[in-house]
Order: sequence, then structure tokens, then C-alpha cells
Amino acid sequence: MDDSRVRLSFTGKEAIFDDRERSESVTSYESSCGSGLYLFGDNTVSLSKLHRTHKGRVMLAYMDPPFLTNRVHHHVKRERSDDSDVKITRTKRAAFDDRWDGKAHFLSALGERLVLLRDLLAPEGSVVIHVDPKTSHYVKVLCDEIFGDDAFASEIIWRYRRWPSKTPNFQRVHDVLLRYRKDPKTKPRFNTPYEPLAPSTVATWGTQKQRAHVDETGRRSRSTRTKEETPGVPMGDVWDIGVIAPVSRERTGYPSQKPEALLTRLLSALTNPGEIVLDPYAGSGTTLAVAKKMGRAFIGMDQSEVARKTTAERLESLGSRLVPSLRKGAA
Repeated sequence: MDDSRVRLSFTGKEAIFDDRERSESVTSYESSCGSGLYLFGDNTVSLSKLHRTHKGRVMLAYMDPPFLTNRVHHHVKRERSDDSDVKITRTKRAAFDDRWDGKAHFLSALGERLVLLRDLLAPEGSVVIHVDPKTSHYVKVLCDEIFGDDAFASEIIWRYRRWPSKTPNFQRVHDVLLRYRKDPKTKPRFNTPYEPLAPSTVATWGTQKQRAHVDETGRRSRSTRTKEETPGVPMGDVWDIGVIAPVSRERTGYPSQKPEALLTRLLSALTNPGEIVLDPYAGSGTTLAVAKKMGRAFIGMDQSEVARKTTAERLESLGSRLVPSLRKGAA
């Protein structure tokens, strides 16, 4: 054992690596388009059952767990009245409970799911864990233990704008996405995304690729312009993507909904068409909806009836209904 490794220590950690059999049942749904699966119930049970059918097959797992806010989050449905006096009524329903018996309880629950998920990943696959700055440093050390610190690939900062709050501190305007590879020795699935060239670069060089010329010492001496168009600059790990506007047609009212632009970028970079995307905290169904639009197979999980209904409505609007699975042996 490598005693130089840094480890977290907290009450309940031993439960993370418990490989007990999970006999509880989940309800399985299939998408009418034939490329999706939705498992309704405890996601530890769902992940465990998938080991029979999907071990080593998932190219990307996106995890957007609760953020340790210690409160219940509500789905808010807004409806306009039909009369001439336009009124908007708001109906609130509990969507998920984010209350914990301390940070150790939160980390233990997350770690248990990460261990179950690990064996579902393809050798060239990745997991992306979406957290906030309050827990990201704990989660990173935990993931170093579970996947190996050499499996760490990147920390993506999702920067967004939102209404400022009164606080004697800098405004918090970012989330953290930690990406880990399944097997560091295997070439990962990665399709390089690009962003536009800087205006100064376009003014100097235009939109053609540059060719570097080096001297006898190996140092770059000059650059010349080629005739080939450049796709842009390889994308960095700080992403400016707006949150969903209150009046956006994309908004479902689900409290933890993430923008489709964020998931589109992740799926474009880390999967190819036809490959499997897994979301064990499906929530409003953003990952599944984006996967459907992009021609990826998808597996979603949640135990909230509000989440299941929101996801089902969203997929149906894309022409893919969730129907009870009749396949023998389905999870």
C-alpha cells in the first residue's frame, strides 16, 4: 500500500466500499425511441443492478448530486390565467430533500454511488461530478481515492451570471465540474472543442492556421500563415455559460435544472453518437433530453416522482415517451 497517498477520514466512510447485495426493487422504463432507459427508485439499487447488463459500457456518467444545502427544494409550476387580467399562479411541490446529518453523511452517500458507478464506465470513459466550491475540495480527494489520483483529468469551472446577493464577500458565480477517467492507461474519448480566436489574433493573422518555425535550439523563431482555416482555439477549462432565464422555454420549474448548453458541451467532447450517457441524479432530465437530441443512448435515474414526471414530459416533447419496461431481466 502506498502510504504517501492523501486520504479523507470521516465517520461512515467504510460504508462506501460495502459490496453488499441490494435486493430492493426499482421500476424500469424504456424510451419509445429505443435508445433510453429510466430507472425509478434508489440510485444505489439502480447502479448495482446495472452491473449485470452495462458493466464497462457507459462512456460518460454525469453526476449532479444535491449540494449539501440542508433544505428541501421545490418544483415551481407557473401558469397564466385565461382571463383578460393576466395573472400568474405558482404551484410548489417538494422535488428533493437535501438535508443531511453533517458533511460526513453527504460524502459517504456520494462515495457509495461513485464506487458503484466506477465499474459501469468503459475503459476510455469519464465521470463528471458537478458540485459547488463548498464541497469540491472534499469530493476531489474522495475521487482520488476511488478512481486513483492519476485518473484525474480536469477541473472545469462553470461561470455564470445571476442576481447579486447582499454579502460581505465576493459574489459566488461558479460551480465546479470534476472529470475523472476510468482508465488512465487507455486513450480517453475526447473530441476537442474550440472557441473563437481572439480579435487581436484575427486582426494579425486572419482565420487561417499558423505554422511555427523553430531555430536550431528548438525555440520558436517565427510563424507563417497557411491556407487552411483554423477551427479556433482549443477550449479551456473555464466556461462562461448563462443560467436558464426565468422566461426561457427551456425552464421546467425543477429547482436544480442545468442549462442544455452545458450538457451539450460535455456530451460533444466526451462521447460519440450511439454511445451511452448515464445520469444517476436525472432531476429535470436535461442530460437525457440532450442525449436524445444528439443521438446518444441514455440511462437516467431518480427516486423523486416530480423528477420522473418532469423528465417524462420533457422526453415526450422530443417524441420519445417513457413506457414501463416489459423486458425480462430489465433492471
